[in-house]
Amino acid sequence: MAHERLQKLMAAAGLCSRRQAESLLRQGLVQVNGAVAQLGDRADQQRDRITVRGEPLAARPEPLLLLLNKPAGVVCSCHDPEGRPTVLDLLPADLRQGCGLHPVGRLDAESRGALLLSNQGDLTLRLTHPRYGHRKTYRVWVQGRPDAPTLQRWAAGVPLDGQASQPVGLQVLRRTPQTTELELHMGEGRNRQIRRTAALLGHPVRDLQRRSIGPLQLGDLPEGRWRRLDRQEWAALTTQP
Repeated sequence: MAHERLQKLMAAAGLCSRRQAESLLRQGLVQVNGAVAQLGDRADQQRDRITVRGEPLAARPEPLLLLLNKPAGVVCSCHDPEGRPTVLDLLPADLRQGCGLHPVGRLDAESRGALLLSNQGDLTLRLTHPRYGHRKTYRVWVQGRPDAPTLQRWAAGVPLDGQASQPVGLQVLRRTPQTTELELHMGEGRNRQIRRTAALLGHPVRDLQRRSIGPLQLGDLPEGRWRRLDRQEWAALTTQP
């Protein structure tokens, strides 16, 4: 096997994304044959001993891509220092350990719905990079009854942190005296973007569910359950538009 960059080997092993691997390298937590590795170093996994935080880098696992219906109250992380349940806790023991699965993108702890899990760092980068255009659909229940000008502002893209936001596909599905149910189609996913936008517009989110990621639909998958993606679904997600 030819020498490859360490961050690529770590991502291929399902340990983390390439960006996370670069961070581990900068922190001096990666060693090759007993010597601390530097960002940009290369190694041959069949000949060299590579360790991360003192643990040997595992061989490349079977490629996995799962769809999970995340319930509210579950953290999109592999470990939580506060002891809250994580998305890995929803998987059987044989997938929780040794497979390198990690969330692809994020949903905040209070939100629920479609979330991908993978053990392929390169795939994670591909699926989360904006240039691949994986638009997502959300079902959102907000407080109150936003009027037409407010909805037009939201659809045009509300700036956050001094930065412009992309336009949002927005449809009103249902209104009650206290809440409004919306469907949003978005091409970007900044940190808590929907919740922050709704709060700025004076209509805080009461509930938020992601219904689709690109062509992949949540469908009737029960909350807290998961399934493996078949080859056609995998190809549909990873084919650049």
